[in-house]
Amino acid sequence: MAEPDWLALAATGVVAALFAGLFLLRRRGAGFTLLTVVALVVGVAAGLLFQGHLAYVDVIGTIYINVITAFVAPLIIVSVLSSVTSLGSIAKLRTIGLSSVFWLLLTNLLAILLTLGLALATGVGRGAQLELSGVDGGSLTGLLRPLDQVIVGLFPSNLSNDLGANNLIGLILFTILIAVSYLLVADRKPEKVRAFKDVVDASRRVFFKAVGFIIALTPYAVLALVASTTSTAVARLETAASLLGVLVVALVACFVDAYLVNGVLVRVFADLNPFRFFRLITPPQYTAFTTQSSIGTLPLTIATLTRRVGVSPEVAGFTAPIGTTIGMPGCAGIWPTLVAVFSVHALGIQYTPLDYVVLVVLGLLVSLGTAGVPGTAIITATAVLTAVGLPIEVLVLLIPISAVAGTASTMANVTAAATASAIVARRAGALDDEVFAGRREVADDGDRDTAADPATAAASAASTRRLDGPTSEGLAR
Repeated sequence: MAEPDWLALAATGVVAALFAGLFLLRRRGAGFTLLTVVALVVGVAAGLLFQGHLAYVDVIGTIYINVITAFVAPLIIVSVLSSVTSLGSIAKLRTIGLSSVFWLLLTNLLAILLTLGLALATGVGRGAQLELSGVDGGSLTGLLRPLDQVIVGLFPSNLSNDLGANNLIGLILFTILIAVSYLLVADRKPEKVRAFKDVVDASRRVFFKAVGFIIALTPYAVLALVASTTSTAVARLETAASLLGVLVVALVACFVDAYLVNGVLVRVFADLNPFRFFRLITPPQYTAFTTQSSIGTLPLTIATLTRRVGVSPEVAGFTAPIGTTIGMPGCAGIWPTLVAVFSVHALGIQYTPLDYVVLVVLGLLVSLGTAGVPGTAIITATAVLTAVGLPIEVLVLLIPISAVAGTASTMANVTAAATASAIVARRAGALDDEVFAGRREVADDGDRDTAADPATAAASAASTRRLDGPTSEGLAR
């Protein structure tokens, strides 16, 4: 009989005690953001302390990811249906849809250009001694699909399979088709489809309430997930110390893109205070960092945008889901670009300005239909390297680094989706500054709730000031 792993049991006990501490903090009035930050910090400490002995803790994080991922496809269908049917016209759908795609692709383009500049300026890969002769890239080649199969795969074919595989592009297209059909019928005979709209709205309320229960567990999941991620990352770094320069550039690019680039966009185009904006979206950012899944973080992203940032449910329920398949600056922009430049420098390949232009264009193209799940960066990088004729064997050597960089890449993806949602909402007149400033509360189903009396409103504002900083209108805007 195998001896029990006493350190794994001890790690589980420590994590359980930390869970109890988070629960007590919550009972004492600590806000969601504070709980998430505390969970992140103590999770890192637990990962370092019990490195290699977190098997039981891994189970907790895996269960959370599985449960919240199970809600993704139904939530997307309900959110997109509710969003489009609430717009009232196809003209509004066209405006919000095109605006969403534009801003999501723009965030990716800016990330690609930022990474290209950093990689060329630092000369990442120069002097690297790469030995590719014994490296097998066949497994990565198998990830690629012919262009015709990629295009066909974007469209729905079997809804049950699409639901099971979280084929979001297919589900979104099918849902938009149904919603557009509703708008056309409602424009002529609204009484005939009123029941359909009632069912959609009721379903949205029920799903948001159910997701709310799961989201309340996020700080505990973050603690377990970041402990496991830290333990794994440390182990992988020990085997890839010679490639730390690539990792540093990747992390710098991700954080600069997430906070500086998106901060400027939020300030200029959404007319919001970026410091408060980032405080409000901290929970989905940190959840994305630990889960490495934009799709898994989607329910929390939508809830945060509607309840805290003030984005209307119509925009949040449309733009954020699309942001898990289009744009994706971390996985489809930063990592493929960095790997390509690293390969060029390390192998001494002569690259012309035109070659770099082609690289930028390909980075944008691979972001169309990208899946927001762990490991996506490897697939997109494989596609880019193959398209520009660079050896994909380099990716095999960089896999330990890509696994670590994936944390920051996913955080950058979610931040860009939230930024695009805020900008689209502002330009569509669908952003509530009172909610953003903390002066108006939002119910679990995304509907705005005005405080019943001035005293309640003052208490709510005071609570927001205590947890998230000043809420004066000047700072909020």
